[in-house]
Parts: sequence; structure tokens; C-alpha cells
Amino acid sequence: MQRTTMLPENWWDLRAEAVTGNAAAQDVVALRAEIEQLQRALAGRMVIDQACGMVMVLAPCRRGAARNLLTDMARQCNTKLPDVAAAVVAAWEGEPLSRLMQRALRHALRRLYAEDRGCDSRSADEPSGRGGP
Repeated sequence: MQRTTMLPENWWDLRAEAVTGNAAAQDVVALRAEIEQLQRALAGRMVIDQACGMVMVLAPCRRGAARNLLTDMARQCNTKLPDVAAAVVAAWEGEPLSRLMQRALRHALRRLYAEDRGCDSRSADEPSGRGGP
């Protein structure tokens, strides 16, 4: 027979004032902050993966190209990648993209299709940022 100890759900909740001078309590607070940060990162990663899948279906391409397209959009919009991915997912669900993101998407798709055809869609004065000619 196994013995199970039931702890109150909030037994680890510690106030910052109460942990001053207590190394173990400070470790718990630091670990909780790290867990919250990792949970936010994981949530962002999931929406990025979802948006990549949508791009792969709509613009038949591989995963790397889909992620590059989203990254390109994020750079053009000066927005974080998870935010662009969330906007793409929301657009799939009926929420319109902002004009800036629509323009960035069109530009990124042109670039993707030009790379797929093996030609360069950039103007002569635009830097590539990809290390290529």
C-alpha cells in the first residue's frame, strides 16, 4: 500500500518579504520565476509551430522556409516572432491581419517564391541579410 501525502495547492507560494535571509526559500522563488519564463517560451514556441504548419499548407514549402517567412515578417514589422505567429493563427481563424503585416506577408511570400524559382526578388539597393549574393 502506497502512502500519499496531500499538500495544499499553494504550499510553495512564498512572499518576497518572507524569504529574505532564507536561502531555500529564495531558491524556490527563483525556480518558480524560471518555470514561468519557460512556460511563456513554450507557449510562444507552440504558436510558432502552429503558424509554420499553416504557412507550409498554404504556400507549399518546407518547415525551414515557413519559419524564415515568419521571421522575415517579424523583422519587417519590427515585432517578435511569437506575436507574428499569433497574428497569422488569428488570421486563419478570421481575425484580419494589420496592414503592416499584410504588406510584410506579401513581401515575404514574393521572396519565398523567388527563392523557390532560383531568382532574386530584391531590388539592387536592398541588402540581403542572408549571406548570399
